[in-house]
Amino acid sequence: MSTATTRAAREFRGTHTEGRSPEELRALISHVGAELELAPAEHIIEWAVATFGDRFCVTSSMGDAVLAHLASKVAPGLDVVFLDTGYHFAETIGTRDAVEVTMPVNLLTITPVQSVAEQDAAYGKDLYKTDPDLCCKLRKVQPLTDSLTEYDAWATGLRRAETHNRVIAPVVGWDARKGKVKVSPLARWSDEQFEQYIVDNNVLVNPLVYDGYPSIGCWPCTRRVAPGDDPRSGRWAGTGKTECGIH
Repeated sequence: MSTATTRAAREFRGTHTEGRSPEELRALISHVGAELELAPAEHIIEWAVATFGDRFCVTSSMGDAVLAHLASKVAPGLDVVFLDTGYHFAETIGTRDAVEVTMPVNLLTITPVQSVAEQDAAYGKDLYKTDPDLCCKLRKVQPLTDSLTEYDAWATGLRRAETHNRVIAPVVGWDARKGKVKVSPLARWSDEQFEQYIVDNNVLVNPLVYDGYPSIGCWPCTRRVAPGDDPRSGRWAGTGKTECGIH
């Protein structure tokens, strides 16, 4: 992407744009995914910023700050959305706080409609044990869907190398359930590329990653992973569940 386009992206990011209809959004990206498939991650973010302005945001679970760091370089002040489920490890909240004070981003913390105590009262204690899918829906899927109402597009840190379920994740695609454009700038990154970016840019990483938790979710549903095992095998271990439903 040219310097002129980058400058336009930064200027346009701060403007307010009217929301487009799902039909308009789908038409807009009908050929973009293929065009951007081999583009550098920064260029993918630049395209999204220039295309959607302030109706584009980045989401982060704070397992690391790679995507937030990339976004902050392309478009300082960009919205970074963090979902506080009420069940996060203290280290995850600490990583969020560190991102907020060290990076030029607009960090937005969203929460479920019900507190953990209110959810326990309504559905029974420890819903994550009795119905993990419903717990994820109430504490992750629905809150994120609601928070994206004001956006036309959102960026995730999904990488195809993370799990077989994500092999076909496009760099720019259509999220039918949310009615939004889904951007995955890191989709093509290998584990080696990802780790090298962290080293080269001194990017914040959740300390749990170095304590045997390569994939970090809510503390009741996350376990340490033995060296060499599937990085996501510590999520919902023993339940057959592999995804929370957001993706």
